Amino acid sequence: MKRLIAALLLAATPASALDLSAMTETEREAFGAAVREYLMENPQVLVEAINVLEARQAEMGVQNDRALVAANRAAIFEDGHSWVGGNPEGDLTVVEFIDYRCGVCRQAAADVMAAVEQDGNTRLILKEFPILGQESELASRFAISVHQIVGDDAYLAAHDALMEMRGSITLDSLAALAGRIGVEAEPVLNRMNTDPVTDVLRANRQLAEIMAIQGTPTFIIGDEMLRGMPRAGLAATIEAIRDGA
Repeated sequence: MKRLIAALLLAATPASALDLSAMTETEREAFGAAVREYLMENPQVLVEAINVLEARQAEMGVQNDRALVAANRAAIFEDGHSWVGGNPEGDLTVVEFIDYRCGVCRQAAADVMAAVEQDGNTRLILKEFPILGQESELASRFAISVHQIVGDDAYLAAHDALMEMRGSITLDSLAALAGRIGVEAEPVLNRMNTDPVTDVLRANRQLAEIMAIQGTPTFIIGDEMLRGMPRAGLAATIEAIRDGA
């Protein structure tokens, strides 16, 4: 009988859940003992229940993220200040929040560019999101300054160089980097702490806060938000999202 009672509890739906408050203290104690006995003898039930719970929570997270993307599409895809590459007329847009001191961002940078180039029909937007300290901040300010002064091609060269850069990021090392990519260092460095650069970082941080983005890389691909590098790889993920998989 104890096992039958416990099984009935575990199978109960919200509509048919047992009302424990209607039981006497003795009945509740007996009921609790029955449930404990059942679970001790059938621990796989707990594993199954946890798996179902985690799956439901994951799906709820996906739905919440889709709602955030839908509510903030203009700021995500048309902010007017982020670098845009790939195919500007592509049928799918990939947005990446990046930090130049983020190890995963650095490891994935070449794969991101290769996936977009290989696909040929993807628009890529990079959003500067320095969250790993002063060097991250300096690197992003440098990249934004290059973009605002020199343009898209110079920004891409700065982005690639910063992702590959070894050693500390300082004003001196950034000045040297500017020379390597063929950009005049002085005007870029002078602009780094000005309002136009700060405004870009502020807008990106405000968007990240709204989207509950706390780490890099974070991708938004079409209507989907991926918090971290997708396990299947970016190229396969782009294809799957485009196909609606």
